[in-house]
Amino acid sequence: TYQALLTTFTDFLLVAFHTILYERKLYPQTTFLLTRAYNFPVRQNRHPLVCKWILDAVTAIQTQLLKGVVKRVIFVIYSQQNEVLERFLFDTSGFPMVPEKERFTEFASVETDAEEIGNELQISKIDIEEQLRATIRKLAYCGSKLGDLPDGCTYTVAVELKDEAEPPIGDPQPWIPSQPSLQTGEKGKSETVGKDLRGTKTVPVRAVESGEFVFESWIEE
Repeated sequence: TYQALLTTFTDFLLVAFHTILYERKLYPQTTFLLTRAYNFPVRQNRHPLVCKWILDAVTAIQTQLLKGVVKRVIFVIYSQQNEVLERFLFDTSGFPMVPEKERFTEFASVETDAEEIGNELQISKIDIEEQLRATIRKLAYCGSKLGDLPDGCTYTVAVELKDEAEPPIGDPQPWIPSQPSLQTGEKGKSETVGKDLRGTKTVPVRAVESGEFVFESWIEE
């Protein structure tokens, strides 16, 4: 189902965000616990406020994913001068478009035999877990190979919406517009709009593809 797809993806984002925090040394590494995800050792920050912030961010992302309006999820690292240093991107534009009321409806399968369908679903779960494990491993490796960040860096999480999407306006308001340098769309005569997009160097992480579960990830410096 689409709901199961999103739950799998947002669980992955939780692991990915904590991995980025650890590998980029945004907090002292002694503040991280060693745990396991996808049968692979991963790090998780143990400070309650950090965990709550990450969980709240991922929950807000899931709300937008349910609406089918998210093109990319982005973890952004800033310097003390509010300059964009790195962006970790997760492109979800390959996710299927599913009406919110159909999120618990199973995806159609070409198989008709119940046993074959069960076997296919089991293989799919194993395949997805293997691919997500490989993505986290590659994310940790790439993150550790990037240049050292200056002291005092901070971070945030952003979503890039599809062109036809309405901005997430409401009360409470978990989202605010990003600064012009990270905005997509028409630049016009502006020298600021979009100037921090794409970066000077792109590091591919991994593409995940298993049935309807399709996304790509990469890093921009």
